[in-house]
Amino acid sequence: MDRFQQLRLLEALIFASSEPVAESVLLERMPEDTDIVGLLEELAGIYANRGVNLQKVGKGWAFRTAEDLADYFTIEREVARKLSRAAVETLAIIAYHQPITRAEIEEIRGVALSRGTLDTLLEIEWIRPRGRRRAPGKPVTWGTTEGFLAHFGLEELAALPGMDELKAAGLLDNRPGAGILAMRGEENTDEAEDEEDAEDLDERTAFLENDEVFESVENDEHIALED
Repeated sequence: MDRFQQLRLLEALIFASSEPVAESVLLERMPEDTDIVGLLEELAGIYANRGVNLQKVGKGWAFRTAEDLADYFTIEREVARKLSRAAVETLAIIAYHQPITRAEIEEIRGVALSRGTLDTLLEIEWIRPRGRRRAPGKPVTWGTTEGFLAHFGLEELAALPGMDELKAAGLLDNRPGAGILAMRGEENTDEAEDEEDAEDLDERTAFLENDEVFESVENDEHIALED
C-alpha cells in the first residue's frame, strides 16, 4: 500500500470512530512498518485550513470543528420552566405589599425564603430593589418592575385585581380556614416548602389569595432558571 492509500485509510479510520482513536489502535489497523506519526502529522496539515481539523485529544486523535467556526454552531434555546409555588407566592406578596423587605415576606409567608426564590424573580426582571428601609440594618426593600406589568398586561399596579374580582372569577379556594388559592402545578421546589402547609398562610396574608393571577408565569417561555 503506497503512502497515499495509507493516508486515505488513516483518514477513514479516524473519521469512522465516534471517539478519539489512540495511535496504538490505529497502528494495529494499518499495514506493517507504517510511519504512523509521520502520517498523522501529514494528515493534520492537510486538514489545517479546512472546516474540520485533525487534533490530538487526550491520548487519541479525532476530527473536530475548526475553532473559528464554533460560533456558527452555537444554538440558543429558551427552556420553559415552571415557577415554584414559593416564587409565585413571593411575587404576589411583593406586588400587593411593595415596598417590602425579605424579612417581611418571610413573616407573611410564615416560612423562611430560600436564596434562589428572590434571585429567580430578580433575574427574569419582575422585581427590583426599591431602596432601604429606615430601620436597624437598613434592609433592602423590593418592588415590581415595568416588565412585571407588561407580562401580565397591567397598565399600573392599581389594575391588580382585588379580592372581589378574584372570587367572582372563581380563583379563590373557599375552604374554611385555608385563606389561600388552590395552587396548581409542582410545589416541592423551595427548600422550606416540604414543611409548608396551606394553613400556615392565615388571614394576615389574605391578599395572597390573589396569587392565582400569576398562574400564567408557569408557562412563561423566558424562564430558564432553577429555584
